[in-house]
Amino acid sequence: YSAFFTESFIDEVAHATGRDPLRFRLDLLKSHPRHRAVLELACSKAGWGTSLGTGRARGLALHESFGSIVAQVVEVSLVGKAPRVHRVVCAIDCGVAVNPDIVMQQMEGGIVFGLTAALFGEITIEHGRVQQTSFAQYPMALLRDCPAIETHIVASTEPPGGVGETGVPPIAPAIANALFALTGRRLRALPLRLSE
Repeated sequence: YSAFFTESFIDEVAHATGRDPLRFRLDLLKSHPRHRAVLELACSKAGWGTSLGTGRARGLALHESFGSIVAQVVEVSLVGKAPRVHRVVCAIDCGVAVNPDIVMQQMEGGIVFGLTAALFGEITIEHGRVQQTSFAQYPMALLRDCPAIETHIVASTEPPGGVGETGVPPIAPAIANALFALTGRRLRALPLRLSE
């Protein structure tokens, strides 16, 4: 959960200082070559700095957990006031990738899980009772909500790190940062809603 706050804040500071979010992060990471390599790979593959045209924007986030470093760049638009994530480009340095296919599958699963939390995940309480008693009352990302996902693995000789949960933390702040780029509004709470 800390990735949402730290990566949103770093993006906010970059904007306040008139800096590109990627350049700002790269300057902060001068003594962290693995982090820089992951971030540069994700942004390169996503086309950071190129135009998406009217009505779409990109956002990025970077996070280290379980011995692995993950960067994600998302492309978003709005359908009415609802965010729509079209594409996620993910780069990971998990040390030696023992099974690259499983690494990619874990990143995809983590991104979809995180997408659910970022856009739909809410538990409401009324009269002391949780209102979501089953999945019928708890919206989740469905196939129609899922973006195109690309995963790129950084070649590494470091010891293997975790991949089971590392795809989750960057997605919410990357979406929030993209929504700021698109709308000029900072969303500081999950789920991300422009209507409130």
